[in-house]
Amino acid sequence: MIFNETYTLANDVQIPKLGLGTWFIDDDKAAQAVRSAIDIGYRNIDTAQAYGNERGVGEGVRTSGVARGDLFVSTKLAAEIKDHAEAAAAIDDSLRTMGLDYIDLMLIHSPQPWADWRGGDYAEGNLEAWRALEEAHQAGKLRAIGVSNFQASDLDNILAKGTIAPHVNQILVHAGNTPVGLIDYCEQKNILVEAYSPIGHGEVLKNDEVAAIAQRYEVSVPQLCIRYTLQLGAVSLPKTANPEHMRSNAQVDFTISDEDMATLRTMRIEDYGDAAAFPVFSGV
Repeated sequence: MIFNETYTLANDVQIPKLGLGTWFIDDDKAAQAVRSAIDIGYRNIDTAQAYGNERGVGEGVRTSGVARGDLFVSTKLAAEIKDHAEAAAAIDDSLRTMGLDYIDLMLIHSPQPWADWRGGDYAEGNLEAWRALEEAHQAGKLRAIGVSNFQASDLDNILAKGTIAPHVNQILVHAGNTPVGLIDYCEQKNILVEAYSPIGHGEVLKNDEVAAIAQRYEVSVPQLCIRYTLQLGAVSLPKTANPEHMRSNAQVDFTISDEDMATLRTMRIEDYGDAAAFPVFSGV
């Protein structure tokens, strides 16, 4: 079962290969979604300060009936925080809000504030935030630390001037958007890639070529897309509050051929429709 499969981070922490993304799950519904996922078998739960549901996610973790040590919980420092003191306070805020003694993985959500996506130079601010994550990691508040949406140049800044290399880079990866160069760079630096929106925020469901490949394997398009990101060597984080979708998303015990992987890798989705309003889907 995919639930039993893990990757090993650079600091030897084990992270489950399949996780539950919770973006767009309201705080008052998050606890039940997390409990449902854990009951189905999920052990990796991902949230963020920006999602506004850390409280509910924490409640779901605490009331799941599964030992805390058997679960892997991630959250993200708000993208706007580029100051050491503010970052340190925000880390403690997440711990309090979630009601947890420690967080398994905490990431800087973006190298730029969302209002200046791929804009100005925040290298020093990212180092300040990173220093707060390093200190929280050394204090045992965080088992692993990393980044999200970082390009190679952003990673270089942390690698050159930080004291701990990022354990993870969580980025947009799906059939139709496969940043091969960045994935390869992360692999060279022993930084694990996590794939968020592995179904392309639903846009991949509209692709006839992907549907035809899925049909050959007698699987759904979401199952094919999740399997694709796993075979790239990434953690896959499909987001859903629907228990039936959670179950289906975990049924990925098949292998995509090298030929089909190559086809999926070279596909390109140019338009995310209404979701293009979100910076990560803007194509920038």
